[in-house]
Amino acid sequence: MPSSSAPASSSQHGLRAIWRQRGAGAWLLWPVSQLYGALQGWNAQRMRRQQQSTGVPVVVVGNVIAGGAGKTPVTQAVVAHLKAQGWQPGIISRGYGRKVQEGLDCREALQDSPASEVGDEPALLARSTGVPVFVASKRIEAARALRQKYPQVNVIVSDDGLQHLELARDVELCVFNDEGVGNGFLLPAGPLREPWPRPVTATLYAGQPPQPQGSSPVFALQRSLADVALNGHGQSIQLSELAGQQAEAVAAVARPESFFSMLEDKGLAPVATQALPDHYDFESFSRNLGNDSPLICTEKDAVKLWRNYPEAWAVPLQLQLPQAFWDLLYAELAASSAHIRHQGDAA
Repeated sequence: MPSSSAPASSSQHGLRAIWRQRGAGAWLLWPVSQLYGALQGWNAQRMRRQQQSTGVPVVVVGNVIAGGAGKTPVTQAVVAHLKAQGWQPGIISRGYGRKVQEGLDCREALQDSPASEVGDEPALLARSTGVPVFVASKRIEAARALRQKYPQVNVIVSDDGLQHLELARDVELCVFNDEGVGNGFLLPAGPLREPWPRPVTATLYAGQPPQPQGSSPVFALQRSLADVALNGHGQSIQLSELAGQQAEAVAAVARPESFFSMLEDKGLAPVATQALPDHYDFESFSRNLGNDSPLICTEKDAVKLWRNYPEAWAVPLQLQLPQAFWDLLYAELAASSAHIRHQGDAA
């Protein structure tokens, strides 16, 4: 299968290879990781002293490893389940990769907002969930702006932000991909943003459970591609219809090989693939095959790719979690809501 990748993607793969084991490269970077850990610990203590509440329960979906762990699909699933249970959720995010205009750091991500203004993941969340989405460098500012415009919102889900401790939270969900904690070292010697294990409400993982696990409940999540793909013209197609065609696949996510592998699991074998750096803007993207062949992409990439290639077929990612996880989440949110009401009555 012909494939290509941007130079930055090769360097990312090289660093990830170092993070898999405690080899010479990891030990060479280990002294720097100790400095990083000291600075991270000091900053965490500072933010905890400044922690601020939103006035409604907050669910933080984050990770402790660098790179994509699958947080945004978990956010989508949590929001969908909360809506089904009668909650009125809103989403906040930093909006990584967006161009911040002076005076417009905090803003709402609408269904037609370009990713360059709000970030690709918030743009996707605004289109796919149908709930209010706000972005800001400081998530507490995004939460306050969201609640001011949408006072009916009674639970906030933060897409990422496990280390953004200025935002008070009631539920912390730590997501791992199938690489777990890697070699267990902190950045840059390993993939960890902070020491693990650390207390969270629940740990969610794909593949094998992360080791060590810690004392928090651990739940396996299952990811798969949907059976139907969508394009920028509002059309849909059964993924099986693309199986026998000379298709090209592109992915600009942290682990593009995972997307290509899931396509193969669905019976698709693209004759060309392009693995691009995470959050790639697609402004200089060009196809390896002609425009007559189908172009398949991730749902996250579609919010940028559709500007110039609206014919591209975006395949949504589906996620399944056991009922025991949802029971835990709803119990935690019910307890948090009762506590917040009690504080309001006492005041």
